[in-house]
Amino acid sequence: MGAIAQIIQAAVDVGIAKAAVRDTIHFVRKHTRPWVDSNLEKGYEDPLTLYNLGNVQIQVHASEALLRRAGEFLDIANESGLEELKVVEASIAVAEAKALATEAALLATNKLFELAGTKSTLEEFNYNRHWRNARAHTLHDPVRWKYYAVGNYFLNGVYPPRHPWL
Repeated sequence: MGAIAQIIQAAVDVGIAKAAVRDTIHFVRKHTRPWVDSNLEKGYEDPLTLYNLGNVQIQVHASEALLRRAGEFLDIANESGLEELKVVEASIAVAEAKALATEAALLATNKLFELAGTKSTLEEFNYNRHWRNARAHTLHDPVRWKYYAVGNYFLNGVYPPRHPWL
């Protein structure tokens, strides 16, 4: 049950990240002004904005890919009749997906404000919901333990604990 519960949590985090990216793109295209020293006409032309948005988008796409991969591992574990090694492999794959989904959600929600600018913090846009949702949701089970479990499995062959938080 742990891997099933965790993949759902990872999917929530990916959804939050995708919504934040969507709103970042919308706001930057419509409202963001260029930095005074950039000598640019539009905020969305800023090379640092483009770089940062590209980085966030790559992280979100990577999270989606790991989420899909984790789902495939869960399918294999179920098809095996829940053979121990297959369950362990699924748990590790889900831990990887959850770790990256957490990082992507936090990155995307923070970058929303950084790239969109001060106006994006106004209550009328309600963009703070993305950061608040990501921050609250990712606290349920500390991601640092996902990294620990993945590292311990690959380096030392130690199977992860079997509980709903991994």
